Amino acid sequence: MTILQTSIPYDPLSPRPLPGIQPGSMENWLHCDEAFAGQMLRRAALLADRKKDVLALDPSAEPAAQELLDLVLQHAYPDCSDHVTRPDGQIVEVDRSQPMETLCQLVQEDFCILQKKGGEHVLTGAVLCFPASWRLSEKFMCPLIDIHGPVASYDESIARRVQRLFDGIQPGRPLWRFNALWYEDPELFQPRSASEPRDAKAPGAAPYMRSERQTLLRLPRTRAVVFSIHTYVIEAKRLQNMENPA
Repeated sequence: MTILQTSIPYDPLSPRPLPGIQPGSMENWLHCDEAFAGQMLRRAALLADRKKDVLALDPSAEPAAQELLDLVLQHAYPDCSDHVTRPDGQIVEVDRSQPMETLCQLVQEDFCILQKKGGEHVLTGAVLCFPASWRLSEKFMCPLIDIHGPVASYDESIARRVQRLFDGIQPGRPLWRFNALWYEDPELFQPRSASEPRDAKAPGAAPYMRSERQTLLRLPRTRAVVFSIHTYVIEAKRLQNMENPA
């Protein structure tokens, strides 16, 4: 499926040194854009056909997953009860016994739950329908340094800075960053093993740009950190016509 946005609500080409974090707000924690209907259809297909590839939850993360579901409902569907009506008109049952599966059907964002175990945060749960060249099965239950192992610029110094950053995240005060990746294929579901890294394209050297709006937020009750990912895929030629993105 080719599912594209026509614009991105920030300048994805503005350079920022790693980790490129800036303050956000709960008001814009979750995004809904013109690709909502298409992305939700793709998520439904993946949930039906590739469930083991896109969902993971360790028993220790169950309370955090329940808390995350409540928070998403509070912000995206504040008047819901046992079901929600999405922006595309689809009705979704709120199944609190399956928090990650329900989250998968509510919003465009993917979610990773990270919990502090010892001195590091570990990936203990995820909805990952739109991976940008990584596999959930290889990162599940791994600490941050191992998750980012294939990223050449993610050295020990950056790892320490990121861990300090995770330790300092406060409830109700999200942080966000973005990236810009160039792809030949606009497909949203692009898992890839760390042992077979993608041949990264130089800026402008591929027909599509994929940008992830990544947000970090601490859950107030369980104290888990939620890493959310809103994926934009846009034709490279459209970037030339974007003026003053917000």
